[in-house]
Amino acid sequence: MNRTLGLVGCLCALLVSAPRLEAQAPGTQTERVGASAVTIADAAQEQAQAEVKKPAKKRSPWMASPLVSSSPKMGTSVGGLGAYLHYFDPESDVSLFGGMFQYSTTNSMAGGLFARTSFSADHQRLEGIVGFGYVENEYEDFQGTGEPLNTTDDLRLFASRYLYRFKGDWFAGTQAIFANYVVSGMTSSDQLMLDAIGISGYNSGGVGITLMHDSRDNPDMPVKGWYADAANIANSRALGAEEDYQWYRVDFRSFLQHGKGHVLALRQFNQFTYGAPASAESTINLRGYKMQQYLGKHVSSIEIEERLRFSRRWGATLFAGVGWLYGGSAGEADSDGAYPSVGGGIHFILKPEDHMLVNLEYAYGNSDNQGIYLKFGYTW
Repeated sequence: MNRTLGLVGCLCALLVSAPRLEAQAPGTQTERVGASAVTIADAAQEQAQAEVKKPAKKRSPWMASPLVSSSPKMGTSVGGLGAYLHYFDPESDVSLFGGMFQYSTTNSMAGGLFARTSFSADHQRLEGIVGFGYVENEYEDFQGTGEPLNTTDDLRLFASRYLYRFKGDWFAGTQAIFANYVVSGMTSSDQLMLDAIGISGYNSGGVGITLMHDSRDNPDMPVKGWYADAANIANSRALGAEEDYQWYRVDFRSFLQHGKGHVLALRQFNQFTYGAPASAESTINLRGYKMQQYLGKHVSSIEIEERLRFSRRWGATLFAGVGWLYGGSAGEADSDGAYPSVGGGIHFILKPEDHMLVNLEYAYGNSDNQGIYLKFGYTW
């Protein structure tokens, strides 16, 4: 298009700057100028047609990202994620189909297959994951008991969710989770301590409903809008759960764009459990903490995050938050109290057109809890 405008500009310049030729013999310079103008106009037209016919560069539907972390849960781990990106229709968000695997210096590993789809002009969403994990943990102070503990966590998980847009930005749907989670001590003394505080793992099998609002402009790199999700799972022995219990979650997120592409993000999260075994109770889910190290019946947290944009592909994050466990615990030890978290990092946008990025962050909590994470996408 710029070349076409340049040619047209040259044509206009020739016509405007040409001297008056009435005194010259007809059929000489006037004809040559006219012929030159026609030639340039033809060239401009041919160039414009060539650019229209030129096919757009096709983007690869495949994406790969390394996964590296040094976290309290798995030690230092390396791995990767691969995914296939697909748009079912122009009005729907990008759908992902992929898998991931990580292996750590503590002989721990985690992996799985996942799918996240949007179709029917984003009126329907279907998500699912099949995963496993084997983690060897070393706790210096488990659940505030003041005692060190070494455990082995073994997890098998299947989860799915279906959502239907029934009005505006509102969705309703159902979800299901089936898991087998086993916690065992590495030594006989470790096992005795687990038995004493009532931690043994659990089997879950449950279904529930969800109500969601999602006005974000994009689910992976939102710059405006807000998201709210209220959901529950009712675990039942009839579906394979170890015992009947329920949990409820309320998750709210808000995104405000400011400056030159910067985003201020806020998240408020809650989970409430009723009748759950100690291993299935709520846990602190902030960056820098070990999942399942601190447990209580209920958890609430709030986080604020500044997402800075330096260029088309590079940016940074700064975040701070605090979580609270309350309501006691079904086990002998509970972790009621506050747990702060602060940190920051940088990110690189792998596919700007599809809003896909890889994120490197460092987070620090209390009691020397900390972690370094290289992961796909933002944490939330």
